[in-house]
Amino acid sequence: MSSGRVFLTGATGFVGMEVLVRYLERGSRPVTCLVRAESDEAARARLDRILDELIANGAELFAHRVEAVAGEMTSDNLGLSAEVRERLAEEVTTIVHCAANVAFDQQLEDARRINVGGTTRMIEFAKLAQQRGGLHRYAQVSTAYVAGTHTGDFTEEDLDVGQGFRNTYEQSKFESEQLIHAQAAELPWIILRPSIIVGDRSSGWTAAFNVMYWPLRALSTGLFRAVPAMPESPLDIVSIDYVADAIYELCESQQEPSHRTFHLTASEDATSFAEIVSLASRYFRKPEPRAIPPAEFVAEAGTLSDVAVEASRIYFPYFAIATRFDNARTRARLAQAGIHCTPLRDYLHRLLDFATRSRWGKRPIRRAEATS
Repeated sequence: MSSGRVFLTGATGFVGMEVLVRYLERGSRPVTCLVRAESDEAARARLDRILDELIANGAELFAHRVEAVAGEMTSDNLGLSAEVRERLAEEVTTIVHCAANVAFDQQLEDARRINVGGTTRMIEFAKLAQQRGGLHRYAQVSTAYVAGTHTGDFTEEDLDVGQGFRNTYEQSKFESEQLIHAQAAELPWIILRPSIIVGDRSSGWTAAFNVMYWPLRALSTGLFRAVPAMPESPLDIVSIDYVADAIYELCESQQEPSHRTFHLTASEDATSFAEIVSLASRYFRKPEPRAIPPAEFVAEAGTLSDVAVEASRIYFPYFAIATRFDNARTRARLAQAGIHCTPLRDYLHRLLDFATRSRWGKRPIRRAEATS
């Protein structure tokens, strides 16, 4: 495993917080988290709240190993003072860049500000750390959906295959990967592309009720006569624990080659939308709705308000995708470490147990409580 300080962005986000847990519980390395806040004190307070939600007494247990620095992804020098930036550049050996704007409905300029602009600033910092002689790994968390509207196989070597994009999130993440290829050739980078992420396989815990959770919640009401999907369309869904385990393993391995992209996807273990609908309907003891093409769905959704349909429309395209993410290389590599993806059908009931207990996020349950 690597040594030296870890510099983590996005520690207050769903993926970043799980990556932080693994660094704290499985290793002994010091971790510095870049936190959006007005001061280091405010950043520390915000991170301490997150730590206590993630791990029982987490703030106290790991106060000596985790540092919070106030910063801003889109600002020059990440909003860090010259003194702090120089100190970190000398100490940091691993950078894990998880921070991102994950909203699907942002204007392109707003999505680019964090996803592309933030990557630019992180590359600048990584180059400074490399000049100081200690950088072993720069890891960028992207998304498998840089594949956009491409149909058929999309490999870990693929990026620009002439695809279009469903939303500004996909496009801005695609552009951030282009930036790495163009400007970070001398850096020891890897790119990590998860697909749709849901809760923990064992506890069901999640901090983000989006994408797949919207149709599941709708099914729980029994109000739908139809759902927006192609019945046999594969839904490439992975659990947050699988994604975080994979990120930690690939970032920490000193033998891992640089300039590689890894698909953290279900791929051959993807579950069809029809099967998910059938399982969820049985769980909620509700009639099973028909799956129809998303373009026809709005006309069938008369039992829902226009507001609900509009708010959910941004997710419809993901239920009728004809892309297969080739992850053979990543699957084989992670298997060596005992890390395996599990088909959604095997743990869907746990996700639904947690979702109903937490009232779909309206009654928040701490990770520390859910996993105890």
